[in-house]
Amino acid sequence: MLLSIDLQSETPIYTQIAESIIEGIARGELAKGEGLPSVRALAVDLGVNLHTVNKAYQLLKQEGYVQINRKQGVVIEPNEFPKADELFKRRQAERMKPIIAEAICRGMTQEQIRELFYEVHESLQPRQQ
Repeated sequence: MLLSIDLQSETPIYTQIAESIIEGIARGELAKGEGLPSVRALAVDLGVNLHTVNKAYQLLKQEGYVQINRKQGVVIEPNEFPKADELFKRRQAERMKPIIAEAICRGMTQEQIRELFYEVHESLQPRQQ
């Protein structure tokens, strides 16, 4: 699994780690039941504090993407990911508002925003082998 983080980004590193793992799951690069590196190993690989990685893993656990146990470590949820219920959809809409507002302020049309959305969605689909 290749994770890249931007130390200059305003996005917290733990958020970048969690989002990268979710992207890996979406692309099919990380399969259900697959183990992730230990907190210590990933922290060393990325050159970050182990508490940062632990926070990312805890966030992924809260969101239902991973299970954490003493014997197996951190494992991609082997059963089912949480469904996109109404609460999830509302939270996503709130997260999209500032992105769409900024796009509007910069002159993007609804069609351009929609096209960009589809491009990003397509880039996250599992790759055909």
